[in-house]
Amino acid sequence: MSSEKNAVIKVENVSFTYPDGTVALVNVDLEIYDREFVAFIGQNGSGKTTLAKLIAGLLKPTEGRVIVYGMDTRKSSIHQLATHVGYVFQNPDHQLFNMTVYDEVAFGPRNLMLPEEEVRKRVMESIKIVGLSEEYLNESPFFLPKGLRQRVAIASILALRPKTIIVDEPTTGQDFKQSIEIMDFLKHLNKLGHTIIIITHEMEIVARYADRTVVLANGRKILDEPTRIAFTRTDVLAKAFVKPPQITRLAQALTDLGFRRDILTVDEMVEDTKRILERNRKYRRR
Repeated sequence: MSSEKNAVIKVENVSFTYPDGTVALVNVDLEIYDREFVAFIGQNGSGKTTLAKLIAGLLKPTEGRVIVYGMDTRKSSIHQLATHVGYVFQNPDHQLFNMTVYDEVAFGPRNLMLPEEEVRKRVMESIKIVGLSEEYLNESPFFLPKGLRQRVAIASILALRPKTIIVDEPTTGQDFKQSIEIMDFLKHLNKLGHTIIIITHEMEIVARYADRTVVLANGRKILDEPTRIAFTRTDVLAKAFVKPPQITRLAQALTDLGFRRDILTVDEMVEDTKRILERNRKYRRR
């Protein structure tokens, strides 16, 4: 990455071993830059979620250090880190515990001992950003559909106004329409200035939204590239049991016909098809 960019998160030679002896990460170095949209990918057990939780300060490194907006997570409390990095769990029910949507979103700001007027301001601001109607404020979050529960969970994080938001498996349990809605929303937050990190197994989602992709395998970082480049590194992806999106694999199988190896979306495939057809028409006219 360019040295001109501002590295807001630095993972420096980090290893992590769980109390039961499971080694989750080994000597990982990583920098996340301001306003990036980054995807962590790899098979189950590769270390993606552990790395994300270390960045959020939910875990402390066994070796090495994680620096978040200038703070060493080993020496900083969750309370201090929460206003800089927010973590949305894969299952929103794991972080919802208040009886109303209002109290859920207000919980974080109240913990910061903010005046109730400021708390309400942040609640209203956050539900507006995530597209939740005020009519839900007095509803129990537990009885809302999963898509709305996830929005409540994100709103509760936004109320703390973190600069970086980590979302674990944002599309799990969602249908296609819901998946696009939540990902478009995260991209909107990114455009508003938030750094976004997602953990996902959905390569089409990575191709469509992530600017940069970090691949982990057996607790090690094995690839860190702009997404367009990452999906051309099929030899490295195979070590993580990851395949590029289907449309990318199709284009890569047709490179002899002139298709680019770094196609990410169907729209790009259509444009490349038009380019090749036009090239062939010009060739036949000669």
